[in-house]
Amino acid sequence: MEINIWEIIKFIILGLWNIWELCVILLVFIVIGLSFKWFDLEINNWRIRRKFKKGKEWRSNRDLLYWLRGMKPSEFEHYIADLFSRLGYKTQVVGGPNDGGIDVIAEKEGIKYYIQCKKYISQKVAVSDVRDFYGALADHLVNGQGYFITTNEFTLSAQKFAEDKPIELIDSFKLTSYIRMAEKKNNIDKTPINKVSQPCPKCGGNLVERTGNFKAFYGCSNYPKCKHIVEKN
Repeated sequence: MEINIWEIIKFIILGLWNIWELCVILLVFIVIGLSFKWFDLEINNWRIRRKFKKGKEWRSNRDLLYWLRGMKPSEFEHYIADLFSRLGYKTQVVGGPNDGGIDVIAEKEGIKYYIQCKKYISQKVAVSDVRDFYGALADHLVNGQGYFITTNEFTLSAQKFAEDKPIELIDSFKLTSYIRMAEKKNNIDKTPINKVSQPCPKCGGNLVERTGNFKAFYGCSNYPKCKHIVEKN
C-alpha cells in the first residue's frame, strides 16, 4: 500500500486547525462569560453603593447599627470594603462560600489587612470564630494584619484569645467610630481649599483653610500624609 505523505501532512494540518478553532471558540465563550460576570458584579456593586448612600440618613449610632444589622452578609462585606476605601485603603471583596475565612482584603502603604465580617444581631462572636479566623491568617501574617469586624460584641474568651495575636477586634462600638471617622475625613476632603501665606511648620507644605464638622481651621495641604492643623481664631 502506497503512503501519500502529503495526504498525511494535510490530515495533520486540518486536525490542528480544527483544534485551534475549538480553542478560539472556547476562549471567546470564556471571555463572554467573564464579561457578563463582571457586568453583573458592577451592577450589584452599584446597587449596594446606592443603598449605602440612602443609609446615611441615620441620626444616631443606634440607628446606624440597626441599619447595618438589616443588611445581607454579602452587603455588609461590601459596606466594610467601601468603608475602608473611604479611609484611604485599596480594597477587594473576596467573601463567598470559598473565601477561606477572609471576606475583604485592604491594603495601605504596602501592608495588607485581612478582614473577617460577621453581621450579627444578637449573637456574640465566640472564641471559636476568632480561632478559625486566626487559622485562616496563618499564611498571611508575615506582612499583614487581621481585622475581625462585627455588628455586635465579642465574648470575653474571644477577646482573651486575640490579645497576643495580630488581630484587631472591632465590635459595634468601634465600628461606629470608624464610620464617623470616615465621614469626618470625607467632609474635610470636600472642603474648598483657600491657601494662606503661612507654611506648614511640620512638613513645609501650605496651610489651607478648611471647614470641619463644627468650625473652620487651617490644615496642611499634604493631608492625609501630614495632619497638622491650626485653629482659626
